[in-house]
Amino acid sequence: MARSSLDTSAAITAEESQKCIADGKDYNASPKPSGLPLSRKLCYAIGGAPYQMTNNAKGFFLQIFLLDVVQMGAFPTSLILFLGRAWDAISDPLVGYVVSKSRKTRIGKLIPWIVFSTPLGIVSYVMLWYTPQKTMSPTFSFTWYFTMCCLFDTFMSCYHVPYSSLNMFLGGNQKDRDSATGYRMGVEVLSTLAGAGIQGQIVGVYHAKKAHACSQLNYSETSQHNVSSGISDTLQEIRRAYVIAAVIMGMLYLLCCMVLFLGVKEQLAPLSTLDRLRMPYLTCLKMVVNHTPYTWLVFGFLFSSLAFQMAQGNFALFNTHVAGLGAYFQHLALILLSASTLSIPVWQMLLLRLGKKTTIFIGLSIYIPTLIIIASVKTHLPTYILMSILAGSSLAALYLLPWSMLPDVVDDFKVKHPTCKDLEPMFYSCFVFFNKFGGGVSVGISTLALYFVGYEPGACKHNDSVISTLRVLFAPVPIVLLLVGMLLFYFYPINEERRQQIQRELEEAVKGNANLDGISTEATPNPSKSSPN
Repeated sequence: MARSSLDTSAAITAEESQKCIADGKDYNASPKPSGLPLSRKLCYAIGGAPYQMTNNAKGFFLQIFLLDVVQMGAFPTSLILFLGRAWDAISDPLVGYVVSKSRKTRIGKLIPWIVFSTPLGIVSYVMLWYTPQKTMSPTFSFTWYFTMCCLFDTFMSCYHVPYSSLNMFLGGNQKDRDSATGYRMGVEVLSTLAGAGIQGQIVGVYHAKKAHACSQLNYSETSQHNVSSGISDTLQEIRRAYVIAAVIMGMLYLLCCMVLFLGVKEQLAPLSTLDRLRMPYLTCLKMVVNHTPYTWLVFGFLFSSLAFQMAQGNFALFNTHVAGLGAYFQHLALILLSASTLSIPVWQMLLLRLGKKTTIFIGLSIYIPTLIIIASVKTHLPTYILMSILAGSSLAALYLLPWSMLPDVVDDFKVKHPTCKDLEPMFYSCFVFFNKFGGGVSVGISTLALYFVGYEPGACKHNDSVISTLRVLFAPVPIVLLLVGMLLFYFYPINEERRQQIQRELEEAVKGNANLDGISTEATPNPSKSSPN
């Protein structure tokens, strides 16, 4: 009976849907359709590639693109990076609320947002890396890139917020969701590798040429001021290269969206209806933010992400101007991201053996000595390669663990507030908000600090204040932020014992709702019972 009702879930009533959820335990326990099929996990995981691929390309290259390719001043660049991230962060909770308020369609409630935002996101991403004119006034260049940055971030929020919320509506149980998250993070880290590889290998030729040209110069004032004119032809080539890289990633963006649309169908989650949210926005936001486990998880993730993104945002400038390895930057980035991809299965295994809270402490701890060694050693490529591998492994832990912990927090909220349903997009959108807010703060502070110490766009050599500032921004500041994040994770209250208790309480709540629905159904007169079968 349970199996037949699940097979006809498209035609069941609201009362019957709760019974199907209640019967889900027996259904999942049966040997044939146990858990989520691998194909659905893979299709869901592939859908996460566009966000990480484009976001990683922006994180690694947008700062140096605006400073050295567009040759925009450090101050307007810092405004674009900071205000763009601020807008991106603010748009996430708003998009989450609008998604929660939207109606369920024939293809679902979340997937339509993903599908219809994709073409707009692709166009705005390509325009972000397009240079409209060879020479642009400061006002025009600022307006163009700030507008494109905000447009792309808005459309990406319309894609990523419903996508991340989709994890709760894949079907299966908590272990299935953790497994799907593991696949997702593996693909997302691989997509960051693809993003850095495509962008880095295409545009890296220019950066290598410029580094070689600068190494041939005597660092006199005259030669420094002649650098830009000496590489003008190469500058036009790199501008075209950035557009080509953006078009290629836009095509991959579209392909991943198609795979997600064709391979994943939304399923009802326990104590959820996928119906329109009825509560006001501020009430929803207050309930989500005031949930204690969510607060500790979000702020721990905020400070940890802020540490990683500050180091990532200054990685290109640090390698170019401090370490003297500008010609090898794109290769180091690929090594870091390759190590991160390969480390995902290791962290997934440790997660199952040691628990999520213990594993995240181990993963984040690796990053601290890595930054210290990189900042201390100058122009020693083998050391940088080894440290990039360790940094990539730690980055994988940051990708995987907080996103695996978030469904536990949502389940804990459902158990404590069983009448408050369909808030999953709000939880995920606020989580993304704090991550993006940390990224905006990191790039804004970094670029603004470089502006105050006299960073000159396009210059081959910088004064000692710039070099010292890059060292501080790359290692000491991220280390302090990471320690704060680890302290916040220490107070995160959901350990393995509590997580198992949440699952038991959730199952009991689902059974209780199913029993109530059964009683109310029996008490309601049913005309069909009187008619012969």
